[in-house]
Amino acid sequence: MPDIASHPIHLGPGGTAVVQSPIDGPDWYLAYAARHLADGAEGWLVAQHGFDRSWAQWEVHPHGAEIVLCLSGRLTLIQQAEGTDPVRVELRAGGYAINAPGVWHTADLAEGETAVCLFITPGAGTDHRPR
Repeated sequence: MPDIASHPIHLGPGGTAVVQSPIDGPDWYLAYAARHLADGAEGWLVAQHGFDRSWAQWEVHPHGAEIVLCLSGRLTLIQQAEGTDPVRVELRAGGYAINAPGVWHTADLAEGETAVCLFITPGAGTDHRPR
């Protein structure tokens, strides 16, 4: 039986759900995008990630909102819409936040903190920039 921590799921048009291969680095995301390009804004990636340090980059999803659900631990999600000051949202187990389309976001973890989060992310168009 697949485990969400190792095998993300692609949700596609018509209520389809396709188990994905394990994420093994940044190139995995490029291959994922190519595999599901035809789904466009109707494709969603459901993935779980664990963190033991603050994120090194910002990311944005221009074609849809992303849901970040904290499963365990604690982290501070930082969201910044164009032309605005950053907004800090603390997430603890069971809490969630929504990254609106076009809002850049990153996350901080306090020294010694860890967190595990479930992400429901629009599959098309994610972009990154250094922090």
